[in-house]
Amino acid sequence: MTDNIVDITTKSRPIWGDRAIIAVLGVMAGFAILVTIGIVFSLAFEAYRFFEKVPVGDFLFGLEWSPQTAIRADQVGSAGSFGVLPLINGTLLISAIAMLVATPLGLLSAIYLSEYAPKSARSWIKPALEILAGIPTVVYGFFAALTLAPFIRMTGGQFGLEVASESALAAGIAMGIMIVPLISSLSDDVINAVPQSLRDASFGLGATHSETIRKVVLPAALPGISGSLLLATSRAVGETMIVLMAAGMAAKLSLNPLDAVTTITVQIVALLTGDQEFDSAKTLSAFALGLFLFIITLGINVVALGIVRKYQEQYD
Repeated sequence: MTDNIVDITTKSRPIWGDRAIIAVLGVMAGFAILVTIGIVFSLAFEAYRFFEKVPVGDFLFGLEWSPQTAIRADQVGSAGSFGVLPLINGTLLISAIAMLVATPLGLLSAIYLSEYAPKSARSWIKPALEILAGIPTVVYGFFAALTLAPFIRMTGGQFGLEVASESALAAGIAMGIMIVPLISSLSDDVINAVPQSLRDASFGLGATHSETIRKVVLPAALPGISGSLLLATSRAVGETMIVLMAAGMAAKLSLNPLDAVTTITVQIVALLTGDQEFDSAKTLSAFALGLFLFIITLGINVVALGIVRKYQEQYD
């Protein structure tokens, strides 16, 4: 009997092949972490060079963004303006419009797929939604620029509103449609993870199906749904092509969704397009914007993970 126990214990030990695979996986995980650290340090180094030329206060609290520095000091605009507030304004405005569009569409579609849709309907509706996630963002940009923007301009003109040819509203609607599959898929998984025993207990107490969803299922899934919304917000903040094609590049402080605005990502692309002089404040400002955007998206992701971990309930 003792020999059998020893034999079983010996066989349960990982063999050298398993240890090698574990080691390779650990190296790959460490490599990914090192790459992330390297990206952060490269951004921080170039951003430091930028802040040697432009004060941090002017960057964080400036009300004008005009990085077109002149070649000679006697030319107009030679100093440039590097206030990031207009870019933050545009980024938050378009992201807010996108979330106002995507949140109800994504959540309602997730509730329908998980609670109401028959298997035959779910089998084609869910893949159809996920196809939206595979469409290149440039296609959404074309849709916003060629379809949404003219429609919004024509509709606004009928009501006497002045609508820019490129507007935050057009970009926000297109971006909202793009991130619907993200919210829908994550929320659907979270709702399906709620134990069936909770639904059965609610039905046993006489609650209807809709009451069970509102008062039992959604509260139980709320932490995961909140996390999916914050992750979708992070995705919207980092979008570039849709904004570039539909909202323009005008850096202005405006809360009017019918105005043309720009975002941090669009300006990064504009600053690094073509041959650039990497000793100028104009080019180095792209790295400061990149570091600032990295901090924003990192903060959103940390908040999302914190909500899920802090408020997630454990069910038997």
